Amino acid sequence: MDRFAWTDGSLAHQEQIITHQNSVRLYDGDNKTNFDRGNLKLTSFRLIWTADKDKKCVISLSLSLVILLEEQGGGFNRSPKIILHLSAVDAYKPPGPIASSKHSFIKLSFQDGGKTEFYYALKDTLARRGWDLPAANKSPQKPPQKSIRTGIGGIEERLQQKHKDTDKDITQAFQDLSKLMNKAEEMVKLSKNLTQKIKDKRGEITDDETVQLKSYLLSLGVADPVTRETHGSGDTFYKELARQVSDVMTQPLQECGGIMPLSDVYCRMNRARGVEMLSPDDLVNACRLMSIMRLECRLQTFESGVMVLHLQEHSEDESLQDTVCRVESTGSLSADELARLIGLSVILSRERLLAAERKGELCRDDTAEGLRFYRNLFMTQ
Repeated sequence: MDRFAWTDGSLAHQEQIITHQNSVRLYDGDNKTNFDRGNLKLTSFRLIWTADKDKKCVISLSLSLVILLEEQGGGFNRSPKIILHLSAVDAYKPPGPIASSKHSFIKLSFQDGGKTEFYYALKDTLARRGWDLPAANKSPQKPPQKSIRTGIGGIEERLQQKHKDTDKDITQAFQDLSKLMNKAEEMVKLSKNLTQKIKDKRGEITDDETVQLKSYLLSLGVADPVTRETHGSGDTFYKELARQVSDVMTQPLQECGGIMPLSDVYCRMNRARGVEMLSPDDLVNACRLMSIMRLECRLQTFESGVMVLHLQEHSEDESLQDTVCRVESTGSLSADELARLIGLSVILSRERLLAAERKGELCRDDTAEGLRFYRNLFMTQ
């Protein structure tokens, strides 16, 4: 409940009401709260709850905080519920009805029905991720204004706009996990069927094949993968998964320079886990706990949106200095040339060059032949 914030109930620009349901009660974890009966609105950005008895009592929850949905059936004297597992509290969250809570999930109790329809509407809204729309689409549209600049200022403006467009394309390419989740969901279902066949020894999987598959898991480093069936679906699951990812990835990270794109980590972990596949969101949420748990591996997000996993002792300053030295020794470098020199991916090599540019150590030459980086002579002469 500490993820909720007070609100006046008004909608933001381009925020739309999807559906609503009366007589909804809020739970903090498994505990009942004073938010007994109210109208629950689902918008494209938030959940908004308004008390029946006091229309000024309005609270909202950002959908961006929702990690996982679960359904809980009703029974005798028990209403059907939707369970929302939530990410950590934002340090800059507006004030709300509860300052802190030990629970990382809430329950929505539908006392007068409507749970199923609301669940599927909520699931569809989360998949659309309307709150991730570019800021330009969330602001009021203004009439296009044609602005022409000439000289050095015009060249700088065009180069800056081209740089922004490139970063936008890269961000959309590597941050859109929703499409990957749709494909991963099918693979997870398939892996669960295979796992059940192995356990029950049904179908055409022989004893020899079962032993062989398990030996593959052992050789890849994960003998007992962390799953929701063994560790539940709350904080315990993500903490144990974070430990396992850190243990498995420590050696590969040491072998590749101490840093690796999260997309590569995702592929390696699912290969190591065999049929017990991870979803992208589960991996991201587990990696976010690594710094809090003080594990050997840590998650880092670059300004472009690219996520990486690196070792605790990995130094950004040393990497930056190494990049500057290599550019200085060769005269100039592109991202793919630096990637071949140091054995990193092109994405990470580009991030290194951009980081050195932001520090003022390098400058760029953006031409039709591509983007190259040179030593910034204003810093040395």
